[in-house]
Amino acid sequence: MKNKFAFVYTCCLFISIGLSHAQVAYNLENEIPYYSQEQVEGDAYKESMCVLDFYYPTNVENFPTIVWFHGGGLTSGYREIPEYLKDKGVAVVGVGYRLSPNVKAEEAIKDAATATAWVFENIERYGGNSSLIFVSGMSAGGYLSYMIGLDKKYLATHQIDANKIAGLIPFSGQAITHFAIREESGIPEAQPIIDELAPLYHVRADAPPLLILTGDRELELLGRYEENAYLMRMMKVVGHNQVRLYELDGSDHGQMMYPGLPLLLREVKSLTKEILKK
Repeated sequence: MKNKFAFVYTCCLFISIGLSHAQVAYNLENEIPYYSQEQVEGDAYKESMCVLDFYYPTNVENFPTIVWFHGGGLTSGYREIPEYLKDKGVAVVGVGYRLSPNVKAEEAIKDAATATAWVFENIERYGGNSSLIFVSGMSAGGYLSYMIGLDKKYLATHQIDANKIAGLIPFSGQAITHFAIREESGIPEAQPIIDELAPLYHVRADAPPLLILTGDRELELLGRYEENAYLMRMMKVVGHNQVRLYELDGSDHGQMMYPGLPLLLREVKSLTKEILKK
């Protein structure tokens, strides 16, 4: 039976911190570079795009962190921290990344992995918990979430095991090879391809917990619901036992992010409780 949601409820996320909602303070740091100066030297575009905004609690420790990748088809868009995720007891990292045609679209995957590695390497000095890092994003951002979580080579470049991600929550990401990557090779948008740049190519039983969100199948972009449903099924076939797909009834591709954000927070809360019990 498929999971369908016509509406969702708001959840607050606090982890036995002993503070009321109003007592938790937050800070926002903008334009933090996630490549070293040596890695961007001489590349003005990389230097300007490969930065992140970091919103985090300042008087709470052991908090979870959501790494958020924006949408835009890997060709447009801008880093963001969704307003709904603020003041919920979690840190949020809004990641900027390079875009096609300025670079090959695969470079965005490498940027996403480097930004996520920065979070793993730095979150504890801000008071966060490195075992509570969740990766999410909208559309192209959902695709990036899939790729760095399922294809282990991207984070392995930074000596990080992708299985250390606490949970993957892609919003309407492409499960086949992304259309921007196909376009670079002259492949029509409606021609599906599954190769090494497709999340479906990397289904595996030991991947992090996976909550897949899509809009209404009749309102979504070209086959977006169906390709995500296929990925869910194949994850189960290979033995992954923590994968679910939620179809948000009545929401098209542009709308589904808004009812999806409370589900993201609910998933973070649930998985955080599980992890802290271990």
